[in-house]
Parts: sequence; C-alpha cells; structure tokens
Amino acid sequence: MKPVLEVRGLKAGYGGRRILEDVSLRVSAGEVVTVIGHNGAGKSTLLKSVFNLIPWREGEIELEGRDILGLPPDRILAAGIAYIPQNRSVFPKLTVDENLRMGGYLLRDRSRLAQRIEEVRGLFPALAQRRGQLAGTLSGGEQRMLEIARALLMDPKLLMLDEPSIGLAPKMVDAVFDTVRQLRSRGKAVLMVEQNVKKALAASDRGYVMELGEIRLEELAAQLVGDERVMRLYMGRR
Repeated sequence: MKPVLEVRGLKAGYGGRRILEDVSLRVSAGEVVTVIGHNGAGKSTLLKSVFNLIPWREGEIELEGRDILGLPPDRILAAGIAYIPQNRSVFPKLTVDENLRMGGYLLRDRSRLAQRIEEVRGLFPALAQRRGQLAGTLSGGEQRMLEIARALLMDPKLLMLDEPSIGLAPKMVDAVFDTVRQLRSRGKAVLMVEQNVKKALAASDRGYVMELGEIRLEELAAQLVGDERVMRLYMGRR
C-alpha cells in the first residue's frame, strides 16, 4: 500500500543553520508513527518542514504520490495535511463552536461544514457540552482536544501532532492518546512528535529515533519500547 506521506532525503534549516540532514520516513493510512529524540534533535523542525514553515528545504515530500514540497501551508492544508503545533493555538476569546467554524474556513459548502462539526462533536462530547464556552477558559487538555477537533474539520488524510501531551495532567494525557487511537481506527494517518516516549509508542504502530537532525533508528513501536538503546537514552534506564 502506497504511503499517505512519504519524505525522502529531506534537508532543512533556517538562520544559516542546517537542522535536518537526509531525513526519510513514511506514514500510511490507519497508521500512527511517532518520532522520538532528545530536545534539539530536529523533531519539531521535521513537522514544520512538511508543512512548509521552514525557510529552506531540499528533498522530496509527497502526499499520496503528489509532490507538495513547493506548496504554501494553506494549500498543504487543503491537500490533506493538518498540523497542530506544540504551543496552544486556540482562539481564546472565541467560543468552542466559533473555534470549530474557524477550522473549516476553507470549506465553501456550509452544510458540509455543519455536518463535520456534528461529527467532531460526536468524537469529543466534552466539547459539545462546552460549545458556548470561551476557548481560553478551557483546561489545557480540553484546549488540545479542541485543536484536534478543529483540525479534523478539513477531513485531513494526515494529522501531524507536535508534543500533544506537553503540560497536561495525567488523565488528559491518556485522553489525548486515546484520541490518537480513535483517529487510527477511522483510517487517519498520524505523525506525532512526543517526549512521553512510553505512552506515545504504546499508541503507535511504528517509531523513528532522531539524533542531531538524522534518523538513527526505525522499528515497530513495540520493538522500540523493548530496545535497550531506546530504554537507556529516552526512558531513563542506565
């Protein structure tokens, strides 16, 4: 089966500094792939490069076989990739429902937008209960759920998540990864960068280990959990 996303030989950087060096990876439909590595390894730069938020890039980036390397971010979103950055990106002074409608701004068909809003309400019942609440008054975990729900309004083929569990209470961390599993069951491709290695790999099919801007290791997620090198470097075992 052809991957939804395929990256080959990607080099990227900014400010005269090269961050990524010859990075290649793939993500298929109904698959969760997590990239792990120490701070500064280039993980977030990788996601930003796919979404064309980095000033200099070389290599190949394909979405279902289509070259998207030169497309601006809005066209990448329209093509089928949604990106949720590490920092909170909700509109705090808009309600939950207003945030959702903002997520569907590229949809010209109002009835289709309304239908998709109902679909994501079904996936996130807590947001449905808070539809009139200002987004800035939600908990950190609820804001993260709102970001994911908003991204789903464009029915993306691939969802990219940068540190989705950062700063969340343990209960909400579990809820985020449960949501990732639900997206996989619905056939979505998910590419995730995450520091919570154990929980991220437990929700993933495959994983990549990055160091100094390069992919050092690629394995099934279950094998990475048991890999002594990963345990030693990223899970605190010595």
